[in-house]
Formats: sequence, structure tokens, C-alpha cells
Amino acid sequence: MSTTLEPLESLAPTLSVRQVLMLERVLAGEPEVVAGAGQLDRAVRWVHVAEAADVGVMLSGGEMVLTTGVLLAGDDDKQAEYIRSLHRAEAAAVVLGLGRAFPAPPDVMRRAAERCGLPMVVLHRPFPFAELTEEVQARLIRRKFAAVSMSEAVRTALTGLITAGAPLQRMLDEIAHHSGCPVVVTNLAHRVLATAGERSAVDDVLRDWERIARQAGGSEGDGWIRAELGGRGERWGQIMLCGYRGDTATGRLLADRAAEALVLHRMLGGTSAHTWEEQSAQSLLTDLVSGVVPARQLLPRARAAGLPVNRRTFVPLVVRDGDPAELDRVLRLLGLPGIVAELADGATAVLLSLARDQDATVLTANFAARLSGTVVAAADPRTAWDDVPSGMREARHVADAVASGALDLPAVVRLKDVHLRGLIRLLRDDPHVQSFAERELDGLLCGPGADLLAVLRTYLATGRNKSRTAQLHHVSRPALYRRLEAIQGRLGVDLDDFEQAASVHIALLAHDAQQG
Repeated sequence: MSTTLEPLESLAPTLSVRQVLMLERVLAGEPEVVAGAGQLDRAVRWVHVAEAADVGVMLSGGEMVLTTGVLLAGDDDKQAEYIRSLHRAEAAAVVLGLGRAFPAPPDVMRRAAERCGLPMVVLHRPFPFAELTEEVQARLIRRKFAAVSMSEAVRTALTGLITAGAPLQRMLDEIAHHSGCPVVVTNLAHRVLATAGERSAVDDVLRDWERIARQAGGSEGDGWIRAELGGRGERWGQIMLCGYRGDTATGRLLADRAAEALVLHRMLGGTSAHTWEEQSAQSLLTDLVSGVVPARQLLPRARAAGLPVNRRTFVPLVVRDGDPAELDRVLRLLGLPGIVAELADGATAVLLSLARDQDATVLTANFAARLSGTVVAAADPRTAWDDVPSGMREARHVADAVASGALDLPAVVRLKDVHLRGLIRLLRDDPHVQSFAERELDGLLCGPGADLLAVLRTYLATGRNKSRTAQLHHVSRPALYRRLEAIQGRLGVDLDDFEQAASVHIALLAHDAQQG
């Protein structure tokens, strides 16, 4: 769902002093800026024609005051006080029409305006103030109406997406479409939770995110517009328009509409800021594992997500049957910097980022020791970020290789620990391997023989240890012998023969890998 809008630059609800001076009717009066030239970008909220010497008490701020100065001529004190009163009232500018009262720019008013930083403009040709007032007021009203219309259009578009159950990313894409600049959502620690906008522009923002985050509490400027995310007295993040090219007031209006929609999206979707953090980590680690996005392009995202990346040792892990929330809690408990994200098939990826002088092996073992009932698969540590994707895939491969329940595993399983099982896992989709497994195990894959597969699996996994196999299956030795005889009869093999037993073992590993 998308709404076609006017360019946002044209929707500013105010005009600047500079823009007013560029109007055709004003140019006909030959305007000259005689003071406050550095303040011409001030916003003009209204135009006010006044000759009273105490006009300042009638103003509320942001007015461009038009005067002929007829009541100020010949009195330097009144002229200086006139300018000071406009400054106190926060007027946008003063425009003096030269003529009978002041045939030339008055030095007293010019100097006072310069000291106050108040733009002072003189008109060298007679000019009907009513025409300027009419034109500027009409333009301001149109712009304010357009800004309100834009705000409602954005609100309608985002509400429609929420009603349709759109995910967070789709919401942010819509906001980026309307703002025409990168959009970033962060938590209170300024860690990036989600982004939207043109990919190259977003990467430029994230590349400099550490500096941007340090300045996030400062005043808005250069198109950086923020709006707080939260409700019921609790703040949990902010949304930022990064490098917004339109008027600041319009950008703030757009950011406020976006913030309202995101808070509503979170409330109706039953999600939380923590869930958004999980989604951010999941997106990053999924891209690292897949290798679809080059690692170098993912570096700004990792840095903006709060992962230390400079001069670090990276330890890729994949944990089987682990709760992501519990893994994240253990990381925090041990003080280990890292990110956690759930992958498919019950696997959870963990990427540790350690200082170069820390012992990666010991810290990984400490992490695994805090977990129970899980398989912690680890790749060798990487010192280069570009090598992290291959490490993540290695850890995933190791986790997959032991997923079928290999016996007597170490606390942290590495590639060297999966041996033949790892090779078979890599080859499991090869048609020749599939055909070999079915041929070797044909007598046990259907009918009553299927119950004997578990016994065969344990017998081969224990190195053909009959006592251990009987113990694990809670049967007597004679009963186990009868089952092994039945297995050999169905398969037509002698399991005491090493080569035949190895062939059956490889076929069983391939079968389990294919089933997994």
C-alpha cells in the first residue's frame, strides 16, 4: 500500500525569510538586506503590517514585520528600542519601506539589528504591503494544509499496513518511501534494531553510526530527525530520519506519525522491543550463514547492532536445542560480547566477539558448561571479519552432523570431532549416496525390521560393544544377540567383519542424514 504525495520539500508549513525575499512581488520592490544576513533561513510564520513603536507586545514570534517607520523618524532611541522589542518578541525579520520617513537605511536601526542578529531588509521602490501580506499568507495557508494532508496520508498508509498484519520491515519501507531518506530504529542504547531505505544510503549511515549514536542526544540538524518510541510512561527506543532533505517541521511531523504507527504495530502485534532486537540479530546472522550478502557489506550492520568488530577474535557457534533467550542470558552473565539468533530446525546461531588477548577456547568451554541438554558446535576462531561466514557455515555443518544423537560428544563439538559423520552429512543429497544407503539397509527400512534400526544404530555407534548396547537398550545379552542375528539375516551381512560393518555404518549415517 502506498500513497502518492507531493515532494516533501514543498510541504514545509513555513517559508524562510530568504524564500519570501525571492518572491516576484518582493523582488519588484528591490529588497536589500542591510543587517542579519546570516539569519535569512529563519522561518516566517506570519506577516504583520505595523507602524506602532511598541509593536513587539503584539507579536508571538516568527512574524515578518512590515513598516514605513513613519512614527520612528527623527528619534534614534525609538528606532533602537523598536528593533530590540522585535528581537525580544522573536520576530523573524523586519522590512522597512524607504520613502518619506526614511529615504535611506537608518544607521541606528541597522546597527541595532546587526547586534541582535535580526534580519533587516529595506525596499528601495514603493511597494504595496497589502499585496505582500496577501501572497505570503496564502502560501503559508496552502503549505500548512498540504503538511496536514501529508500527515494524514502517511497515517492512513501505515494504519492500513498494520491492519493487514504487515511486518516491521514493511512498515519501515513505507516510512522510508515517504521520507525519501534512510530510516533507522534503535533501542535506548542506540543499537540499531532495523533499517529501511536505499541500501547504499543506509550502509553510509551505518558506517558512521558510532559517531551518529554519540550525537543522538543532541539537537536536530542537517536533516537528522528523531521521534521517541514508547508508551504508558516507558521509553524503549527511537526512530530516526537520517539526512531528511525537507523542512525540519515537516520531517518532525512525519517522524511523529511514524513513531505512533510503530508503537501501535508493537502493541497490536504482541511484540516487544526485545523481539525487534532478536529480529535484527536473526537477519544479520542468517545473512552471514547464507553467504548471499558479502561479509564486508554486513560489517556496518554488525557494528551498528553493538557487536565489537575492530581487532577482535570471532567465534562462530551453533547450539542445538537451545533457547535463544537463555543463551543471551548466559552471554550477559559471562560478560561475553556477542549476538544470538534462532535459525531453522531448532538451531540457534551465536557469534562471539572476543578481545585478541582472550582465550577463545576457554571462554567457549565456559559458555558451553553453562548449558545443559544441548549440543554446542563451534568453528575455529576467526580473526578476520571476512572469514566469519565460512565459520558460521562450518559450525552449522558440525551441528547438523551430530543432530542425530552421536554418543560421547565433548562439551564443545568441532569439525575434527564429527569425522565420518561430517563427511556423510555433506554428501547426503548425492543420488549415489542415497541409492547406496537404501541398498545396504533395504531389509530394515520397512516392515518389522524397522524396529531393529535403533539397535543397529547404537551397536555401531558404540564401536560394536555388545555390553554397552544391551545396557542402553535395557535388554539382556542373549536378547541382544538374537536381535543382532536378526539384523544380520535381514541385511545379509556379517557384522563381525570390519569392512561389512563399516559399509552398513556408512549407509546408516547417510540414511539418518537424509532423514534429518
